[in-house]
Amino acid sequence: MSNLEPRYRRANPRHGVLVARSGKRNLLSLAWRGLAVVLSAVLIVASYSVVSIGSQLAGTGIQLTDANGHAITAPKDLKGPINMLLVGSDTRAGQGGGFGTGITSNLADVIILLHVSANRKNAVAMSFPRDLMVPWPACPSTSGGSGYLAQSLGQINATIANGGPGCTLLTVESVTGLTIPYLAMINFKGVIEMSNAIGGVTVCVANPIHDTYTHLDLTAGMHTLQGLQALQFLRTRHGIGDGSDLSRISNQQVFMSSLFRKVKSNGVLTNPVYLYSLASAAARNMTLSSNLTDLNVLVGMAGAFRHVSPDNMTFLQVPTMGGLPAPNEGRVQLVQDQAQIIFDKLKNDQPLILAKSNPEVGAQTSETPASSSSASAAPSASASPSLLPDWVRGTKGSSTTCSN
Repeated sequence: MSNLEPRYRRANPRHGVLVARSGKRNLLSLAWRGLAVVLSAVLIVASYSVVSIGSQLAGTGIQLTDANGHAITAPKDLKGPINMLLVGSDTRAGQGGGFGTGITSNLADVIILLHVSANRKNAVAMSFPRDLMVPWPACPSTSGGSGYLAQSLGQINATIANGGPGCTLLTVESVTGLTIPYLAMINFKGVIEMSNAIGGVTVCVANPIHDTYTHLDLTAGMHTLQGLQALQFLRTRHGIGDGSDLSRISNQQVFMSSLFRKVKSNGVLTNPVYLYSLASAAARNMTLSSNLTDLNVLVGMAGAFRHVSPDNMTFLQVPTMGGLPAPNEGRVQLVQDQAQIIFDKLKNDQPLILAKSNPEVGAQTSETPASSSSASAAPSASASPSLLPDWVRGTKGSSTTCSN
């Protein structure tokens, strides 16, 4: 070997043969990459939405207090029976046009006590008429003043003006003897947005409704209501029954029972997309007690209805009667012995189930039940101590009733 030759011979570079990918493999690779990008974007948007809704909820919370101004605390978890008060406010403040002009009232025109049993198999939505005359408890001021004194008799829907919706809650607690740690107040816009979020609610109308007050105009038959029309339906009383608030409550139960059936049949309570859509609408349009402003608690509250069958979802009216002397003529009062039976069952977390729908004059039962198991399989009152007496007026969640 010559001294001029390199000690090591440099190897010639060799290149392996590259196997060309098929068009199908390229497409699959691009598809997987695209899917990963989309999923990442969805997770980012979802995370942002959850944080945004949580922030909105936190901004709406009100601290419930007792008559002495001490904070009302809720259980640390959702175990055991749940009691919540739902209040519908008729305020026009911040609602925009279309709800009447020159109206400055702020009344609790819808008052519904929701009770879900500890075993999550039964639930009750009990309505209190706006014209119900009851004793008022002392209520703390919402503006930092000395608060409001108790009074012997007052119209229940005016309690909201004497200390906000928390005063309405204290009044219902006083009347029923129940502890109610949760509150949700909805306004006109809230009803509109919530009905839109659920995609509308189908209701049965037995006779045409022409209400010049709410501007509701419906022919007889089936109608899917959402948005403003849903609000008009829930507010109408002049176009149904005898024009009283009792008629309006039974008409609202037509809507609520249909809403419950839709929620159950569409799997809303197990669908996070639906739940968060409803939570978002609630965050924008509802006033919640501070213990409901945690998104997980709110979603958990909705989930408490997951195992309640339509047969065991009961919409009641608290028993009332008219005939009050002046100046309270036209108002109603509790039928105390009947109401106490219901209150005691709720306090003891006993099921409140109707053998069949028995609505007030604003609604009538339909000949075609929504569930074949409801009317035909309902046991007699003597066979089941859970069944309510025949004098209880209300609607089973499983049966279709029609606005009348």
